[in-house]
Amino acid sequence: MRNLVLAVHGSAVPEAGATVERLADAVRRLTGAPVAVGHLDHQRPSLPYVLADRTGAVVVPLLLGDGYHRTVDIPSVARHFDCAVTRGLSGEYAVALALYDRLRAAERAAGGPADAVVVAGAGSSRPGGNDGTLTAVRQLGRLLPVPVTAAYCSASDPAPAEAVARLRACGFRRVALAAHLLAPGRFTRALWSVPDTWAVGEPLADHPRLAELVTARYAQASAGAPAGKTVGTVPAGKTTGTAPAARAA
Repeated sequence: MRNLVLAVHGSAVPEAGATVERLADAVRRLTGAPVAVGHLDHQRPSLPYVLADRTGAVVVPLLLGDGYHRTVDIPSVARHFDCAVTRGLSGEYAVALALYDRLRAAERAAGGPADAVVVAGAGSSRPGGNDGTLTAVRQLGRLLPVPVTAAYCSASDPAPAEAVARLRACGFRRVALAAHLLAPGRFTRALWSVPDTWAVGEPLADHPRLAELVTARYAQASAGAPAGKTVGTVPAGKTTGTAPAARAA
């Protein structure tokens, strides 16, 4: 059985490592495979260190966008160790369903549904780097009877605070932030400090749907991808389960 390595950005916030490890544990249970975590920044062990002992592993980029890390950094490192690299998590419907669940939980804690939602992604200046967030906005918008718009924690506009302020200026009073982010860190902390928000969703990495998505990526790579290659996405709908019914307004 091939090793599975989760390539993650990393964070100086201790809770981030615990969140990713919960995902790794869930993937171990689903696959039976040896699962390790390699970091691109801030934390150890680094991705090259992890891959050095796992030649030919399947590397799953635990990233919600197709920015520099996903398109350049990870493939470059993996190539040295003859590893197969799957696509990241950008644009997958399973991510939107996890985002929906986190939003609903935050709304329940706040005391009721939001009347508008801002999906807050990490942000990227690279062409196509924000496509994952924009896709999540469209997918979540089909599940909700309220306006859904995008914002970015860095590198792109609008910022979450600006997006919330715009919606409030249009008359919305229960504006929720849905964190299109994987683990706790400086971006999630910044979201909690945005003024005039009704609710803030938790990050997504340890949601069961993401463990299922990572498992599908691994299974596809293990079934047919030679080492050293990048593996395409799974067909839409294969790992997402049943969509929730849209809420009544």
